[in-house]
Amino acid sequence: MISLKPRSILLISAIFRVGLILFGEWQDTHVEVRYTDVDYLVFSDAASLMASGQSPYKRTTYRYSPLLAFLLIPNSFTSRCWGKFLFSASDLFVGLFIRIILKQRKVPDDLCTYSMLIWLFNPFTFTIGTRGNCEPIVCAMILWIIICLNNGNVVQAAFWYGLIVHFRIYPIIYALPIIIFLDPCFFRSGTKPLLSDWTSDQGKARQINSELTDKCVVSDALKSTFTRSRILFGLISGTVFLLCTGFFFRLYGWEFLHEALLYHLTRTDPRHNFSIYFYHIYLNYERELSVLEKLISFLPQFIVQLVLILCFAKDLVFCFFVQTVAFVAFNKVITAQYFVWFFCLLPLILPWSNMKLKWKGLCCILLWMGAQTHWLLWGYLLEFKGKNVFLQLWMASLLFLAANTFILIVLIRHHNYGPVFRQHTDLKTTKTT
Repeated sequence: MISLKPRSILLISAIFRVGLILFGEWQDTHVEVRYTDVDYLVFSDAASLMASGQSPYKRTTYRYSPLLAFLLIPNSFTSRCWGKFLFSASDLFVGLFIRIILKQRKVPDDLCTYSMLIWLFNPFTFTIGTRGNCEPIVCAMILWIIICLNNGNVVQAAFWYGLIVHFRIYPIIYALPIIIFLDPCFFRSGTKPLLSDWTSDQGKARQINSELTDKCVVSDALKSTFTRSRILFGLISGTVFLLCTGFFFRLYGWEFLHEALLYHLTRTDPRHNFSIYFYHIYLNYERELSVLEKLISFLPQFIVQLVLILCFAKDLVFCFFVQTVAFVAFNKVITAQYFVWFFCLLPLILPWSNMKLKWKGLCCILLWMGAQTHWLLWGYLLEFKGKNVFLQLWMASLLFLAANTFILIVLIRHHNYGPVFRQHTDLKTTKTT
């Protein structure tokens, strides 16, 4: 049993992250291998350019929203570590939001604490912010959107969603499940949606709830597609996204539009990465890929996303998780920082999983880590030893995709599916019973 209070856990986590940031500064000065992420140097240089009134896109390889450079302007006149502290603070907010979301669903306190620890003391996640990667900001905003939706605050959720899609384009994949999630059976005018509680009898509660929700979907599917909540969410999020994009387009022109948005839609990276597509891109880098080739690379990703959304949209957090894992696994470019996108959602689904850590859970962890380590071995031989192991590295990418797919299927099979909300009619049924 864990006796530490959430405040104590957050305080220890904060001290630990401050220590890592200070250690990283020492390592950068005294050791050949730098602790700081190379992207952080790009962010800092772009922020310095913006502080002097210039375009952040004068810094080559800066392919993010100007908002990120704006947030890091204090790097230029306070400390180069400012951004690391900002990202690490966002990292702590992720841990806090994990607890809030689980408490909203009446998850027992011990499970909430364990779930916080899974994020806050995961070696992969606590190094992300301290090395200067901006992904914790995205993770914190995604979880805040979930909190807003759980509270029935569609306007605020829409505002932050439009902003985060502008800031980092990948959350666009959550648009359709959110629209489906805003079901008129739950989001009624003037009434707050009723959260379904976490209970000891997971299977029975989820089965009843799922049947009731399915009936509601069938009866209202055609007549209530365009509801007030859905229209409101679409209008507000779309307006926020377009206003931010239009404002920065006016300031920085087509260069901003290409580097921050369009580049990520058409990106083809010939450098080795976890994606199964890298080898084909590498072999054909000197020629422009045809429209058909680009379409084929998006097709598996699109089909998998659509199937997962249609199956799990009402169980929103789980839908976000499986979507993100699949999106990353089938993407044309995969780097290690992408994994944090679904790591922040993992603690939120564990209380609804009937998979035990021993043995299946442990096997899944070892399989994922083993497949990644196997890939990193070939990557090391290519990058540092100059060996021609492109084919072996591509085979390792195929194995990594297979491992991700297998683990995703196992997690789905062991998940107690349950819609986040109960119908308002459920209260009458409960009182009558």
